Amino acid sequence: MTLIYSFLFSGFICLIAQIILDNSNLTPGHLTSMFTVLGSILAVFGFYDKIIEKVGTGANLLIINFGNNLTNYAYLGYLREGVLGIFKNMLTGSSLAISATIIIAAIITVFTKAKD
Repeated sequence: MTLIYSFLFSGFICLIAQIILDNSNLTPGHLTSMFTVLGSILAVFGFYDKIIEKVGTGANLLIINFGNNLTNYAYLGYLREGVLGIFKNMLTGSSLAISATIIIAAIITVFTKAKD
């Protein structure tokens, strides 16, 4: 059942993004920022962890989870090292996702051709 919930949640988030793209002048960059901030807000109030428990991996693969991770790592850094730990731990915790994205994008550009 978790697989179905995961599929539906991910599809619902993609549906919302597509509706916003089709009916507004926002770009994909705007949506990425909006969903990251939304993930952070949901993490602050503790809702996103509950969504992950219910939905499973489908909630971990979306851009909303990046905001959730940034917020959680920043909070853990604050608890461990104070105010400066916010920045240190936030960047350390999210560096894997950022590095993987850059490497995968570089590999994809080798095998694809950009449209003019």
